[in-house]
Amino acid sequence: MPFNIVNDGDGLPRILLTEPSGSSAEVLLYGGQVVSWKNEKREELLFISSKAIWKPPKAIMGGIPVCFPQFGTLGSLEQHGFARNRMWSLDSDPSPLSPVNNQSSVDLILKSTEEDLKTWPRSFELRLRVSLSSSKLKIITRVRNTDNKAFSFTLALRNYLSVSDISEVRVEGLETLDYFDNLIQGKRFTEQADAITFDDEIDRVYLRTSTKIAIIDHEKKRTLVLQKDGMPDSGIKLFLFSLFCLLLLCQLSIIFCDLNVTTYREQLYGTHGPKNPRLSKTSETRITKPCCVWILLLLNTQLS
Repeated sequence: MPFNIVNDGDGLPRILLTEPSGSSAEVLLYGGQVVSWKNEKREELLFISSKAIWKPPKAIMGGIPVCFPQFGTLGSLEQHGFARNRMWSLDSDPSPLSPVNNQSSVDLILKSTEEDLKTWPRSFELRLRVSLSSSKLKIITRVRNTDNKAFSFTLALRNYLSVSDISEVRVEGLETLDYFDNLIQGKRFTEQADAITFDDEIDRVYLRTSTKIAIIDHEKKRTLVLQKDGMPDSGIKLFLFSLFCLLLLCQLSIIFCDLNVTTYREQLYGTHGPKNPRLSKTSETRITKPCCVWILLLLNTQLS
């Protein structure tokens, strides 16, 4: 299905994806960043900070930023790399991936420039496909090594998902798994059999997670399902930054892999879903609204 390109008030070109059921998504050429995803009811499913600065070279806080070729400070480059601060282009020759049928989609590409080569001397092509259907948002990333030697990189999708109140949220899919707790000197523990709920700070890395992780919002009576491919480990972090956020970290260390598929699915559930008895009234009073779930997909790999 076709898409439209418009300029917002700040002059940032954005791509509008629409679907007959009423769902929509917006993707900026700046950073290749998804900044809006609305369901059939026109409810916004992504979170954008009220402090976000919509002006280059600032990174936009919210939506789904693309971090490449470095996540965080895991290297010598600027934090989270430079892909989120670059202007991407429409891909006129997209990679031969599975057909998107009648889905609304767009293919973007980012190529290394002379400026990038000064700080990171690696020649590359980073491709991004965003596809929209009635209840799904699918993102496929591909990295091509156009250099004459192998190089390592980190690629991350930081996903800010809108939720009502973190005290009304639970995460399923990480039960009984081993994890490292970064708040206790990285010691290793085993998660209990119950879904994860929140009443205090959390900073963990889970090992060998399933391909699906569900974020259940009791107040909104909605479940967001993250389906990932090829990323075995996950992490979760809850912290206070004028609001409570949740971080899921999916890590991968492999060789010769250039395809990463991430699917977001919205599911509505009835009022029969019980609230977790571990939630306390005292925790609700100190949690600030609005809240977001911050999902991070992190890929560590080497291409040759």
